[in-house]
Amino acid sequence: MKQFLLATALATLAVPALAGKAFVTNERGNTVTVVDTETWEVLEEFSAGNRPRGITVSPDGKHLYVCASDDNLVRVFDTETYEELPSLPSGPDPELFIIEPSGKRLYIANEDDNLVTVTDTESRTILAEVPVGVEPEGMGMSPDAKWVVNTSETTNMAHFISTEDYKIKHNVLVDQRPRYAQYTDDGTRLFVSSEIGGTVSVMDIAEDGAPTLIKKIGFEVPGVLPEWLQPVGVKVTPDGSRIFVALGPANRVAVVDGETLEVDKYIMTGQRVWQLDFTPDNKYLLTTNGNSNDITVIDVDQEKAIKSVQVGQQPWGVVTIE
Repeated sequence: MKQFLLATALATLAVPALAGKAFVTNERGNTVTVVDTETWEVLEEFSAGNRPRGITVSPDGKHLYVCASDDNLVRVFDTETYEELPSLPSGPDPELFIIEPSGKRLYIANEDDNLVTVTDTESRTILAEVPVGVEPEGMGMSPDAKWVVNTSETTNMAHFISTEDYKIKHNVLVDQRPRYAQYTDDGTRLFVSSEIGGTVSVMDIAEDGAPTLIKKIGFEVPGVLPEWLQPVGVKVTPDGSRIFVALGPANRVAVVDGETLEVDKYIMTGQRVWQLDFTPDNKYLLTTNGNSNDITVIDVDQEKAIKSVQVGQQPWGVVTIE
């Protein structure tokens, strides 16, 4: 018995730990780059349709979803083999989307038709089309999955859509060209970035989901022109203590204190930093840098960029899995 237990223990030790992966859409290269999040080596690059932008994974980590904007559909891939699976209908020009925790429904922004399309990932059918403002872009979801927030670039609004009946219940005017919507993990606060307005709108969220705009966070960096400070991607730490904001052509990520809502510091990145994602352990934050064709790896605890990884041509979106 002792020999058996020893052999079992040795066999267990011999099995290497599975490294996580980051998937990066390359908008101009029409590919997805796969990066090992332990070694930061590029593992693979595969075709992902025409103009891939928004990217996410199923809750079980098995399926990768990519907005192939110029193909007018969502392409689906196996996260292990990278084999392409049957695609999903998306409506025209899908740009960003969000998946509910069950993995059953995708909510997709259709920039050209001023719609949010709701797609069933199992039956591969469209469940609803929700009219929203002009040029819908960002998609956010409350942690309880009762609300989806869409940002419309030209209308300059955040639209709060009930996932129960697909109706807009609240509209909040924000600054010019809103790009991204991100809830805190406890659902009590929402952040909406406005690229041209140069701000992040902060909203308190009531128990019934109703939003109240409480502040607009501005940005100022010595030596950087104000018009270069263009907030796009936003991510919040699980405890809500810090908010990270990608500032586009300013080539920086802002670190905002979650309590005071003041900017603590700026982290240098590659050129035209766009979207962000934490690794599943929240140890690292990855940025996509469209003009330098790389991703920046930020150590979250140190609030410091530690590595740059070359990917494909004009990286746009990023998502990570364990």
